[in-house]
Amino acid sequence: MAMQDACTDLLLDNQLCFALYSSSLLMTKVYKPLLQRLGLTYPQYLAMMVLWQGDGITVGDISARLLTDPGSLTPLLKRLEAEGLLKRTRSRVDERVVELYLTDKGRALHEEAKSIPSCIVNASGQSVEQLMSLKEQLIALRDNLQKSL
Repeated sequence: MAMQDACTDLLLDNQLCFALYSSSLLMTKVYKPLLQRLGLTYPQYLAMMVLWQGDGITVGDISARLLTDPGSLTPLLKRLEAEGLLKRTRSRVDERVVELYLTDKGRALHEEAKSIPSCIVNASGQSVEQLMSLKEQLIALRDNLQKSL
């Protein structure tokens, strides 16, 4: 018993990382049926949100925005291109750079996706204000963790 009491720092339910991890898993499960209606996976949805904010960006730009490696994005972007949602073109200035442009179908998908955020708010059981406060705390945590690397 004494050993167990001394190790409460290592109890799974006491771990911030597990709370974040398990919440992330459940969040993507809530998103899954909503995104299936759009024909998107969660990572594809994130990429599309970046493109809806600014068409004509580079693979490097979207990679930096999503905090991911450009090489890991290539298969995802190829699938979005195969679905007719975007076009990948080589930059005229630097052929090593790939630029991304939404197609009409990709722009139209933005309209269909507009209902998703309210579905997530409803599923959370929290107010928009509570969720925005949590988001700000998570961004601060993410930024601090990134600085520590």
